Amino acid sequence: MTKRQQALVVGAAGGIGGEVARQLRDAGWAVRGLVRRLEQPVQERDGIAWVRGDAMRPEDVAKAAEGCEVIVHAVNPPGYRRWGELVLPMLEATIAAAQAQGATIVLPGTVYNYGQDAFPAIREDSPQRPQTRKGAIRVEMEARLRAYAAGGGRALIVRAGDFFGPRAGNNWFSQGLIQPGKAIRRIQNPAAAGVGHQWAYLPDVARNIVDLLARRESLEPFASFHLGGHWDEDGTQMAQAIQRVLRRHGGDAKLAAFPWWLIRLIAPFNATLREMLEMRYLWRQPVRMDNGKLLGVLGRERLTPLDEAVEATLKGLGCLPE
Repeated sequence: MTKRQQALVVGAAGGIGGEVARQLRDAGWAVRGLVRRLEQPVQERDGIAWVRGDAMRPEDVAKAAEGCEVIVHAVNPPGYRRWGELVLPMLEATIAAAQAQGATIVLPGTVYNYGQDAFPAIREDSPQRPQTRKGAIRVEMEARLRAYAAGGGRALIVRAGDFFGPRAGNNWFSQGLIQPGKAIRRIQNPAAAGVGHQWAYLPDVARNIVDLLARRESLEPFASFHLGGHWDEDGTQMAQAIQRVLRRHGGDAKLAAFPWWLIRLIAPFNATLREMLEMRYLWRQPVRMDNGKLLGVLGRERLTPLDEAVEATLKGLGCLPE
């Protein structure tokens, strides 16, 4: 019998980490999920081996990664507190574990790496000159993975638009456009009038990552890919999709502008709102990633129809009637 491929997902309790873990499991991988809170040191649940450990402790990551061909690094500090201080040491723990196992590291990338000189159409080889502190740290993360690959390892960066999905909580969809856990009466749109925006349905992102991992040996040691996802051409199509889904379920919601003025007032006293304000530039101009390289390798990009993806998301977030 063929031995199952093994993968460790660091940050498996989060949105993208959990989705990649489930998609790897469904593709036949033996999956471990590293999580901070667990009653037992190891628990088997939903076809995944959950391992208790802290991504800040290199020994925890190393132990969880034993025998793994792939490590998915999808972790953030608890509550995003001290993000700028902790993300690089967390990545170093993953790199050390991967070196010990000869494993491929997967990092879900962001558009924050790029600045105005790369807009509006971004390719994998576009210059990375970020205009925010968070973007600069993201560039450094990828530089360390590039160094890992140059030393004989493998790294895979998969970059996508703004996440949304049935189990994704920390994103613009569920923290900006709507409020989870209640019937939607108003949709707040952060986009400037007529400005396009790129969205990525998390299950699609994860499926494309799994497809790329199946071909990892044929990719360059440091491989980067952009997903096309759902392109909202004028900045209103996502909000309209939410409206359409609500109407099919007997509801309705008004469209309103996102209260940027209020965010600006409160931001000096709230770290999360300061970060939201820092990223406003991505809503004031069209920024679109080119998926041509992905199509050249896979032949297609997995993409769930927008209304279907929005309906599953709203259902998962508790915004539709049972």
